[in-house]
Amino acid sequence: MSNLELAERLEIFSTCPQSKDVGRDAYIQRVADVSQWSESLGCTGILVYTDNGIADPWLVSQIIIQNTQRLAPLLAIQPIYMSPYTAAKMVSTLALLHGRRVYLNMLAGGFKNDLATLNDMTPHDDRYVRTIEYTLIIKRLLESGQPVSFKGKYYTIKNLKMTPELPPELFPGIMISGSSDAGMAAARAIGATAVRYPKPPGEELGVAPDLSVRCGVRIGIIARQDRDEAWRVARERFPDARRGQIAHGLAMKSSDSVWHKQLSQLEVVTSEEDNPYWLGPFQNYKTFCPYLVGTYERVAREVGDYIAKGYRTFILDIPPSYEELEHTGKVFKRALELEVA
Repeated sequence: MSNLELAERLEIFSTCPQSKDVGRDAYIQRVADVSQWSESLGCTGILVYTDNGIADPWLVSQIIIQNTQRLAPLLAIQPIYMSPYTAAKMVSTLALLHGRRVYLNMLAGGFKNDLATLNDMTPHDDRYVRTIEYTLIIKRLLESGQPVSFKGKYYTIKNLKMTPELPPELFPGIMISGSSDAGMAAARAIGATAVRYPKPPGEELGVAPDLSVRCGVRIGIIARQDRDEAWRVARERFPDARRGQIAHGLAMKSSDSVWHKQLSQLEVVTSEEDNPYWLGPFQNYKTFCPYLVGTYERVAREVGDYIAKGYRTFILDIPPSYEELEHTGKVFKRALELEVA
């Protein structure tokens, strides 16, 4: 199966390096490298994080676009950082300058301390109300070509028109966290893909047949031909660290994120048994998603199970190298072969 065939059947996103993890002099080149790796291996796009402690995702996305031919930045959008009009204007301007489609990962939360420093004390579920309004304004501005009026609890506009107009084929894909009931309701209201954090083997229920929302999952993957080699690489990359565990505990205390609590409450024992699901990187505050670790065949079976249960969008962790993305690509190709077999 070719990379093109893979991209036609699934939406696979890698993740862009964070500016806080890479030296200033090397960061631009690192973003360019990871973007080019991702595109060459058939990824649809690349997630670009946002929070108070890292570089602006719109400017980072400019680097991505200038160093690739088709890869779509998946920009994390924090409503308290800019108005919905400004976000829509950025989408339409990138389309004008580069003819490139982007995706928007709509945030209803963020790190609690980040929100507090900006004097945002909005309760968890109300933040989803705000994000719904924010996203609907963006969508209407980009799709109508006509003046738009909107009156909501958090935003009001009157006869606002988007210029430059966005070509319909470049209309952005929309994603949002679907870990809570409020998140799923928001995904339904704005027509977004709901992104979840999958549960361990045998516990993931998948997408309900009557659910009128496209769903995706956020995972990391480390796979090799040999299981022991895969686990060696995994533990070398994400060793147990007391400092990280303390940081994870502090983050739990200050977070009202539903997905964060759900992952933290999972009791997953990793042993020599055939269980690829690993929370070590999350528990050591190295990343924010579960990992699948093992042989290509075993991890592919688990990915194939997610596909069979209705997931068609996968957002991967930050790749440390081109070779690691190649290993991950083998897993997805094998998973789709198993689905067809």
